[in-house]
Amino acid sequence: EESLSTSATSAESIEQLEIEVNTLDSLEKQALRLLRSGQDAKWQQLNRILDEDLMKNSDGSRRKLIIFTEAKATLHYLADKIGGRLGNPDFVEVIHGGVTRENRRNVVNRFMQDRNLLILIANDAAGEGVNLQRGHLMVNYDLPWNPNKIEQRFGRIHRIGQTEVCHLWNLVAADTREGEVYSRLLEKLETSREALKGRVFDVLGELFEGTSLKDLLWEAIQYGEREDVKATLFEKIDNAVDYGHIEELVRKKKLTNDLMPQESVEQVRLAMERAEAQRLQPHHIQSFFIAAFEQLGGRIKPREQDRFEITHVPVRVRERDRQIGTVAPLQKKYERICFDKRYINQQPVAEFVVPGHPLLQAVISLVRENHGHLMKQGAVMIDESEDGDQVRAVFLMEHSIEDGRRRGDGKSNTVSRRLQFASVDQQGNVANAGIAPHLNLRPATDDELKVLRQDLESEWLTDDLEEEIKKYAIIELAQAHLKEVKIRRLPEIERAEGEVMARLKKEINYWDSRAAELKEQARAGKKTRLNWENAQRRAEDIAERLQRRMALLAKEKNITAAPPVVRGGLVVVPKGLLKNRLSEGSVPDGFAGDAESRRKIELCAMEAVMDAEKSLGFEPSDVSAQNVGYDILSFDPTTKSQRFIEVKGRIKGADTIMVTRNEIITSLNKPENYILAIVQVFEERADSLRYIWKPFEVEPAFGVTAEQFDIKSLLARSEEPI
Repeated sequence: EESLSTSATSAESIEQLEIEVNTLDSLEKQALRLLRSGQDAKWQQLNRILDEDLMKNSDGSRRKLIIFTEAKATLHYLADKIGGRLGNPDFVEVIHGGVTRENRRNVVNRFMQDRNLLILIANDAAGEGVNLQRGHLMVNYDLPWNPNKIEQRFGRIHRIGQTEVCHLWNLVAADTREGEVYSRLLEKLETSREALKGRVFDVLGELFEGTSLKDLLWEAIQYGEREDVKATLFEKIDNAVDYGHIEELVRKKKLTNDLMPQESVEQVRLAMERAEAQRLQPHHIQSFFIAAFEQLGGRIKPREQDRFEITHVPVRVRERDRQIGTVAPLQKKYERICFDKRYINQQPVAEFVVPGHPLLQAVISLVRENHGHLMKQGAVMIDESEDGDQVRAVFLMEHSIEDGRRRGDGKSNTVSRRLQFASVDQQGNVANAGIAPHLNLRPATDDELKVLRQDLESEWLTDDLEEEIKKYAIIELAQAHLKEVKIRRLPEIERAEGEVMARLKKEINYWDSRAAELKEQARAGKKTRLNWENAQRRAEDIAERLQRRMALLAKEKNITAAPPVVRGGLVVVPKGLLKNRLSEGSVPDGFAGDAESRRKIELCAMEAVMDAEKSLGFEPSDVSAQNVGYDILSFDPTTKSQRFIEVKGRIKGADTIMVTRNEIITSLNKPENYILAIVQVFEERADSLRYIWKPFEVEPAFGVTAEQFDIKSLLARSEEPI
């Protein structure tokens, strides 16, 4: 009692105590008059927000709103006020620390699914880990004194998957000392947010490490009428929310190196452009899915541009999804699906079928079950784009990069997996065959296999080619893959080690110190809310957690390459050799008479295009050996852009050119940057060079590996190299 009475007042005499009691009595009467007047300025402001146009849909119905408060009494006060204003208390729900986890989940689900629940009022019990993105409007009725909570609250609606623009109102009392400090903080945060592209919110909780925002607000309330104190407070806020200070905190906090120098950004952008030119989505995926789905008994028909309707999903496909799927089961029919994200958001909205979608995964699983054995059996394929006379063998390999961790089934944890092709010719030369050479090939017919029997029974094809391929993969492909993964992963793991060590060490030191402090208080006979043994146990638990985490990170750093595995193989016969075998050496008009002459024409054409690009100020590179869907990658140093050039060389007077499926698909992936260059050669010199922009408009049908085009029709819309 003596301790309480001493701390309850600062009065040192009866006279001072009487003055203090009278002051408190006066303040109590003022508060009572304010309460009875009903003039709640903050509620009036919220009331005006509820009437804003943003609160209503175009049809006049009310949009959902989340309101955050601090005190539970304020929360219930607002629930009663808003329920009465809307005329139905069922329109309002609350979440606070006293709401059980199960009831909290039910409230969140109702807010997400029930159109009649319009207003959710919550304190910070809903500030973290709760998805409320059904709404996109939020009010901070009370601003927290920990600025990090602002972003935690806003993150409930402003998150991945939100399709609406999110709006946040922060209610700050004008003409108050607390309000002045918070207004200054919010203004500085907005300036820094614009400069740092929103990354300021990643470190909000660490901006006031030296002096907490809570201390600044207390100081403002106590001494804020003094101009010197106010100036000092504003200076502290400006320093805390300084651009340089925030950028340094972001740099220290981040676990990945996402602030790259400009040169690295350019390299990544150019690499992404090249990857986009070679992507499977949407053309290859669409062609495969439609053919495979119909073969499995599915019914699909085209609707709007690049959109389809599925009227029947076979039982076997749905059953396979139940066996391998982990998400919602497949539907019996789909009103719309699409393979290109540009066509999703039309009415009706389309299901986006991409790798990983359960419908596509079920189809792939059934196709592999029905035909997977053919991969190992191998095949003889014809390359319609190759005029040479050398047979080659191509193998599909899988190589994985693993770390020291173990999965639940006891197998090594895979951190990267890659499929790659390698080829070997009659001379034993092994080379990278590109990302998808099979897309340009067609199966040999029975008649073709008969005339090619002698070539296919060559002794070199019966050698142990798999071993040669594996050696090449181990030395070249797997090591390059391993190096790439290590460069990316090791800095991330090392940075994670530093963060884990710093954060958990801080926790251990705190609980060790707290345990010692509580132990001393217990020895002195003082009662404490927390037992010192519990605090010590907490420190020991965190120390064990630190040890486990560091051991796990050490295993993550143990990155190794697994042995390559051959998944399939095929023998590739060039069209030139097949024609020689079928017609004993005769060739169609427009083609040179032998492979060596055809090779010289192609080299002449490549040289002409390379020279033309250099004369235009570009930096061309010959990538024809990589089988990526184009022959020359040309870089513009002025605009920092790339263009992809496919070169077709023909002797003067030729009627047609052959274009592979892969080349056509690549042109459709990058229509603005793809060029078809036609070079007519006369007497081993380039006679004319013409560029055709956007040469192709329609992808080939599934199973078509190459298409023939009339040269005159193409040249009619060609132009000089520019």
